[in-house]
Amino acid sequence: MSGDSLVEVTDVVKRFGSVTAVDHVSLQIPRGQTFGLVGESGSGKSTLSGLILALDKPTSGSIRFDGVDPASLNSQRLRALRRRMQLVMQDPVGALNRRKSIGQIIGVPLSVQRWKTPSDRRRRVDDLLELVGLGPAYTRRYPHELSGGQCQRVGIARALAVNPEFIVLDEPVSAVDVAMQAQILNLLRDLQAEFGLTYLFVSHDLAVVRYMASTVAVMQSGQIVETGTREEVFGKPAADYTRTLIAASPANLTARMKGLS
Repeated sequence: MSGDSLVEVTDVVKRFGSVTAVDHVSLQIPRGQTFGLVGESGSGKSTLSGLILALDKPTSGSIRFDGVDPASLNSQRLRALRRRMQLVMQDPVGALNRRKSIGQIIGVPLSVQRWKTPSDRRRRVDDLLELVGLGPAYTRRYPHELSGGQCQRVGIARALAVNPEFIVLDEPVSAVDVAMQAQILNLLRDLQAEFGLTYLFVSHDLAVVRYMASTVAVMQSGQIVETGTREEVFGKPAADYTRTLIAASPANLTARMKGLS
């Protein structure tokens, strides 16, 4: 690993038949920080995220999580590694099983990972609901009884269940209104500060990436066209594509950042 990077992606390629979805990508995600991955729909962000989470294997190149290549592990060791990484998905309502209660939904990763006893798991679910600002009263509710923002809090609680170190946040606030965006983003920042979490924040929304990320990579057609600090990428963008994205942003980035604070 280089420096104190938790994730290191080196010259990764992912092909689906004749289509190259990820094209010789290299990046490093610093431990305990938020790394923003920006790009339009179809740029390869989700494919790259899945590779980093070891949900698929690269065609070539390597991905190391805390110095370990998931592709080299047997199923038992890979299962243990996956406990250290989680995903919060884009659609907060669709990501939850409508037939299960909130308590059951949050308890799924605890059961899959065989975390302690059933009574311990129930207490853990209650603690997680408190942590994300809901509370134990929500354990018996169902997704259709919750707002979009509340469903996303459930998704965050589920991701935190097994004490991960690394969370991929895939467009985590794109389906909620601006007021709720601020609440969710600030919750994520508070959780990161409390638990030392490392985030990969994937989004097409430049304002929220600028608010959340300390380092930003811009992805176009499967390639990283620019990487730098938040100040470098948004203040002095080097790539024409980055400048185009900033110019096409639907609202003034500074004004929106103030609204998110």
